[in-house]
Amino acid sequence: MNIFKRLLNLGRPYYMRFFFSMVCMVAAGALTSSQAVLVKPVLDDIFLAKNPASLKWLPIVVVLIFLLKGICTYVQTVLMNFIGLRIVTDLRNRLYEQIQKQSLSFFTHHPTGLLMSRITNDVASIQNAVSDVVTSMVKDSFTIVALICVVFYTDWKLAFIAMIIFPLTIYPISQFGKKIRKVTTSTQVTMARLSSLLQETISGTRIVKAFNMEPYENKRFAGENERFFKLSMKTATVKALSHPLMEFLGGVGIAAVIFYGGYNVLEGKSTPGTFFSFLTAVLMLYEPIKRLTNVNNTINQGIAGAERVFSIIDLAPDIEDKPDAKELLPIQQGIDIENVTFRYEKTAVLKNIRLSIKSGEVVAFVGMSGGGKTSLVNLIPRFYDVSEGRILMDDQDIRDVSLQSLRRQIAIVTQQTILFNDTVRNNIAYGSFEKSESDIVNAAKAANAHDFIMKMLNGYDTNIGELGTKISGGEKQRLSIARALLKNAPILILDEATSSLDTEAELEVQEALNNLMKGRTTLVIAHRLSTVRNADRIIVLVNGEVVEQGDHETLMKKQGEYFRLYNLQFKDEGSDEKNGQLAKDLG
Repeated sequence: MNIFKRLLNLGRPYYMRFFFSMVCMVAAGALTSSQAVLVKPVLDDIFLAKNPASLKWLPIVVVLIFLLKGICTYVQTVLMNFIGLRIVTDLRNRLYEQIQKQSLSFFTHHPTGLLMSRITNDVASIQNAVSDVVTSMVKDSFTIVALICVVFYTDWKLAFIAMIIFPLTIYPISQFGKKIRKVTTSTQVTMARLSSLLQETISGTRIVKAFNMEPYENKRFAGENERFFKLSMKTATVKALSHPLMEFLGGVGIAAVIFYGGYNVLEGKSTPGTFFSFLTAVLMLYEPIKRLTNVNNTINQGIAGAERVFSIIDLAPDIEDKPDAKELLPIQQGIDIENVTFRYEKTAVLKNIRLSIKSGEVVAFVGMSGGGKTSLVNLIPRFYDVSEGRILMDDQDIRDVSLQSLRRQIAIVTQQTILFNDTVRNNIAYGSFEKSESDIVNAAKAANAHDFIMKMLNGYDTNIGELGTKISGGEKQRLSIARALLKNAPILILDEATSSLDTEAELEVQEALNNLMKGRTTLVIAHRLSTVRNADRIIVLVNGEVVEQGDHETLMKKQGEYFRLYNLQFKDEGSDEKNGQLAKDLG
């Protein structure tokens, strides 16, 4: 119930709407019970006593009761839907904000489809648990109380006979609730898997088609879908069973009422109006009681979804600002990496790294795949935190400064180009929306992107589609470079920034990047060693350790790991060109 209390607490900002809704619910419940009271004068005064005065005022009273009940029901429904939808909207915002706060390691353990399911399916199940449940618990509970009062007022002996049946419903209702909660949790887990599978296969459709894996993916999806079907059928079966059981038990109670009440009428101990007024109240009790039994099912479904949502909301980010975090000013001295070890789960990816990078220096990180290049660079903007050691900027531990001020200093062009389903302009200005149109155009020109942008149908207002699917790989990379250029940060990280460009475009962009690097601290990750020859310093990483460092010529003369890597990349070229290049590199 703690989870349900948390859900109700989300509605505190809307307490005035809730108060007026409660008033309308109580009024609607009272008006509902009054309908049963009117049956007695209608039968006894009009049909039996044939009183003409009653014929004048009773129809008017009936119309007014139904009119007022309709108004109250409308108002409370609108208000409770507003509260429910508002709570769900607020909850989605909180959940999304909490997801955005998490570090990269969080996303490696939580697939995209699963997170999407949390925000959509799980949150949607909570809305019913808030708006519908509260409405039923208040309105139907008051209606039941009012009708029971009518029943006992009309004939207390009959009331005891009718009420005997109600305790019999408590046990099956509780058992149905437990079963539904258990099955609902499994259903939502399966839906998350379905969402994750959809996200993977749709985004990776090229690979699926290239490897003729459509039948395999169809089979995988069908398997998960069948599992979801079976769990959904379990839920439907349990829900379907609860209704007939309640109807049967209700029927037993009504049969007892008809037998005893009819006997009293025949014996002259009660009037037909009294009997039918009582019977009407008992029959009217069925609907609100049935809704309350469904409330238990809805609560359990909502709690199952809420538990999964709150498990994310309550998850503290493993990387966040300290309470006394300082603002980091633009760096003047440089970056110091002191005895840094980084473990991913239990595996040491980086081991005791010690480096000092001066402000304005261009440093390249090279090595075989899996050597730790990207992991090391990812520690600079605190995408991950070091396991041991520390990273300093101008003698300040980056864990002591605010994340915003730290990342404000850094522009990144990643190996995997990430663009958004938006216009060219907004993709370039992402993170720098305050920049002018001329700044955006200049950045595009510097990245060799302006010409192809102007050839598009709407120029800078052209929408590039999801992940930039409407443009080529090289064009996507150049827009990503333009975005980094526009940010104009003092630290620049280039993770295979020219990997998607053809030779001609790479030369043009490399020239722009060389101009951009001047006066900036630049960290370059590259597999093609020809792109880092002009770096001030080259760091060679092997199995998470620095084995060599120096400029291109120094490392070539040393004939160590860098020489081996460089020689390996030219092995397929003609021997004359290869020997000439090596002779030039060795001086």
